[in-house]
Amino acid sequence: MSPADVAGARRPAAHPGGVLGGPATDPAAEWLPRPGAFGRMLRSEMALVFGRRRNVALLSGLAAVPLLLGLVLFVAQDTALAGQGPGFVGRVTGNGLFLVVASLFLCLPFLLPLTIGIATGDAVAGEAAGGTLRYLLSLPVRRTRLLVVKALATLAFVGAAVLGIALVALAAGSALFGLSDLTLLSGATIPVADGVLRMAGVVAYVALSLTGLVAVGLFYSTLTEVPVGAMAGTVVTAVVSAVLDTLPQLSAIHPALLTHHWLDFAEFLRLEVDPAVLGQGLAVQAAWVAVFGALAWSRFTTADVTS
Repeated sequence: MSPADVAGARRPAAHPGGVLGGPATDPAAEWLPRPGAFGRMLRSEMALVFGRRRNVALLSGLAAVPLLLGLVLFVAQDTALAGQGPGFVGRVTGNGLFLVVASLFLCLPFLLPLTIGIATGDAVAGEAAGGTLRYLLSLPVRRTRLLVVKALATLAFVGAAVLGIALVALAAGSALFGLSDLTLLSGATIPVADGVLRMAGVVAYVALSLTGLVAVGLFYSTLTEVPVGAMAGTVVTAVVSAVLDTLPQLSAIHPALLTHHWLDFAEFLRLEVDPAVLGQGLAVQAAWVAVFGALAWSRFTTADVTS
């Protein structure tokens, strides 16, 4: 975020006599935000996040995953491997709609957590390492507002990553395999239009399922001035959660793990979608956001980063 945008987003409190910029009667008088200041800050942060070359390259790399997967399956569809493969991958050659699900399924374990790690690591730790955060906080801007802006911009970037994967997968699946009536996990078939709506539900659920990890990443980002450390901590948290989720001895804590409900998007491929299953997964994410969002706020608003 440009310091000039933040500096221009605030004005001094009016003097009791009605003169702006005059001597304040209260030495601790607050600086009041100009109308629309939050929107300008958010637009500036969004432009910074989506304008970084590394982030553009990352989005491009993620969008290439469904294209490469589709091409590999298209070339191999006449071999003995056709129709085989883990989970949703084996269904892609029969209906291009499944390329959306297969691509998200392959990106969820590592690539999307890595994306979140990079985005959150840059959000606070990256600016602290570059010295721009120190300059921003020397201006009269509230830290809570700045943290909210960075969180929203990061969420927008992660949402764009998920949406980019889905759109490329839909286009590639349509071109390579065609779109037809969607056969659900129960064997029932629904029209193509309904199938596309189901895919939209999958994309929305996957994006919302990553909000907890975004909050974790922002918390790590407030703890250090080394962006790589925050990135690594975020990815490791996702990996450890996935490993713990595979241990039957820890079944009691599985429902509360960050990654436990990530694959519940398969609910959209059932004849009757159970809102309770989806709601449970989103409730877990909300709890992680509440806890680690509060920790990030506590750390960011009390840390000495201006010295």
